[in-house]
Amino acid sequence: MDTPSELGDFLRSRRARLQPEEVGLTPHGSRRRVPGLRREELALLAGVSVTHYTRLEQGQNTNASDAVLDAIARALRLSEDECAHLRDLARPSRPKRRPSPPRPAHARPALRQLLAAMGEVPAVVVDRRNDVLAWNPLGHALLGGHLEPHAPDTVEHRPNLTRMLFLDEHARRLYGDWEEEARTSVSALRLTAGRHPDDRHLAELIGELAMKSPEFASLWSRHPVSSCTYGTKELRHPLVGAMQLAFESMQLADDSGQRMLTYSAEPDTPSDAALRLLAGSLPTPSPLDTLTGQTSWPHPESR
Repeated sequence: MDTPSELGDFLRSRRARLQPEEVGLTPHGSRRRVPGLRREELALLAGVSVTHYTRLEQGQNTNASDAVLDAIARALRLSEDECAHLRDLARPSRPKRRPSPPRPAHARPALRQLLAAMGEVPAVVVDRRNDVLAWNPLGHALLGGHLEPHAPDTVEHRPNLTRMLFLDEHARRLYGDWEEEARTSVSALRLTAGRHPDDRHLAELIGELAMKSPEFASLWSRHPVSSCTYGTKELRHPLVGAMQLAFESMQLADDSGQRMLTYSAEPDTPSDAALRLLAGSLPTPSPLDTLTGQTSWPHPESR
């Protein structure tokens, strides 16, 4: 990914959303060629020289100090996530040597065993690109029941939650507010892309989505940035109907970048009843399946 270009796009997008009047400036001239703040106005607000800021926006300065970046972030009224994104883009990490080809990620056996033990909680393990590495039966039934249960076990068939959201009609129909889910997904993906500019597979995913989904391309061009670690999902499941589920994204305590996603319903609510109904529709695992973290699924033709 072209980090200097990404930095310039990000800064210009944030200048464009601020008007001089909003930040206490008097606009000069009746005609402005670009929306929002000019470079000169932003430099004035941040207390840096126009030349210094212009070089930063053009990707010609990768040694900006914390003080300068903080001043620009304050002037642009950036959120905490946007401040982190600015730092990632302004000072991208440089590998000391040529990176080796990335190895396919896998969920640890103990993690799969934990997923299997969470029988009443839909749970999914994803990597930083949102590739599904493992899911328990209820997680599969909730998010990807139209896919093969063992699809995450092989790299070539592994589902990706972001790709599903934009390119899979089953997944699109699952969300009660698809537009909001799409904005949230792209915002989180932007943050990840800024932290890992050398991730070739991540860049390929972004390129694929931009080519195949005009909606993704439009959202991506706006450069939204935010993390999504918890919240509420409005789902319309094809088997059990509408559900309002609490969502948690928990980073695993290692350097793998993997996360566990869990979903739960408030007790004694229609959503709780729907989730229990979905759980009751699943095949019953054998004791050996429970110990190994696997589930004996019927052949697709017999379901």
